[in-house]
Amino acid sequence: MATALIVLAAGQGTRMNSDLPKVLHELGGVPLFAHALASGRTLEPERTVLVVGHGAEAVAKAAHEIDPHIAIADQTEQLGTGHAVAQAKLALKDFEGDVFVLYGDTPFIRAETLDAMEIAREEGNAVVVLGFEAEDPGRYGRLVMKGHELTRIVEFKDATEDELDITLCNSGVICADATVLFDLLDAVSNDNASGEYYLTDIVEIARSRGLSATVVTCPEDETLGINSRPELADAESLFQDMCRGEALENGVTMVAPETVFFSADTVIGRDVVIEPNVVFGPGVTVETGARIRAFSHLEGAHVGGDAVVGPYARLRPGAELDAGAKVGNFVEIKNAQVGIGAKVNHLTYIGDATIGEGANIGAGTVTCNYNGFEKFHTEIGARAFIGSDTMLVAPVTVGAGAITGSGSVITQDVPADALALGRSQQVVKEGAAPRLFELYKRNKKNRQQET
Repeated sequence: MATALIVLAAGQGTRMNSDLPKVLHELGGVPLFAHALASGRTLEPERTVLVVGHGAEAVAKAAHEIDPHIAIADQTEQLGTGHAVAQAKLALKDFEGDVFVLYGDTPFIRAETLDAMEIAREEGNAVVVLGFEAEDPGRYGRLVMKGHELTRIVEFKDATEDELDITLCNSGVICADATVLFDLLDAVSNDNASGEYYLTDIVEIARSRGLSATVVTCPEDETLGINSRPELADAESLFQDMCRGEALENGVTMVAPETVFFSADTVIGRDVVIEPNVVFGPGVTVETGARIRAFSHLEGAHVGGDAVVGPYARLRPGAELDAGAKVGNFVEIKNAQVGIGAKVNHLTYIGDATIGEGANIGAGTVTCNYNGFEKFHTEIGARAFIGSDTMLVAPVTVGAGAITGSGSVITQDVPADALALGRSQQVVKEGAAPRLFELYKRNKKNRQQET
């Protein structure tokens, strides 16, 4: 059966107290709504529709950066969840199959849960609702059951005293045949306490037409919605705990797991060792056997097998470390490849560069890659030795096996196996130091007297 996704992302999120649309606040280094898209992607949907409203242009732009094929439906007025879903009708006008309705501020719905809903649809239920047993039902909508049949969903504001005693609550996630879903939505009215078009009303309408509805349940944590900064912080904590647990189960060693932070797309291989206080920004892959040492920050980087990063290292987007490469303390790598077994161990910046296999980069080396207008590339050959405090003024190439002397400024290409010295001639004046110190002392005293 073909599937499609509708992800609702139109709300302003006033409780976030922010100019940023709620679904653009980040969880695990990506916008909130990206988690719903990732969950839905496991269904291999033919189409995905994102319903936007507040901050529509910014949300749509972020969505197309994730997937340029996402269709955008604009809910200019927020008139309820039923109204929001109805805005996707045009984008799905010729679609035949099941539609899943997900929420951009509900990031933890699992693929297994959506699979269970899909199975329930295949068993002949016209509408499948995701529910959960709430420890404190509070203001959640209640699911009114008759055996295995869902008879209706009642919103908190409209519930009777008996209905408020129900602990089986509505997550908002729904699966239904596309044609049935939009036919039912056409019959939804706003005759309720909020004056809104409730998506939940489709259950009672379906029942009145002789169509069946049922509930699939999941743990309450899975349905956690984000409406405020404290809830976002709680969600981040939960997300990080999930990532840490998964990494440990998959054969990753973490010395202090509670101090390691992951992004939604972080990929860590088996037998990787991660020391304390490491942050993985978006777009990081670490291969088997690598070691990420303490206080390192990685983003948009690939770390090869058995490579070592840190401590106190920063890998920026475009950093590529081949197998066995070493990047040490206070080293920054950006848009550069460090070859097999190459070493960049101390106090160095490598940007827009290629470092060959087995090369050694001395402390204090800088690839001078930017002139204020353009970036330029530095090429360092295999087994080259770059002396400490070398300034490599790009574009420049240092050939395989070449050496640069410490303190050199290299502005011209260095042939393979050559020695390049690019520093000023040293001048020594015997006995001059005491006279110079005396001059400095006198000048300081004169300035003090003047003030």
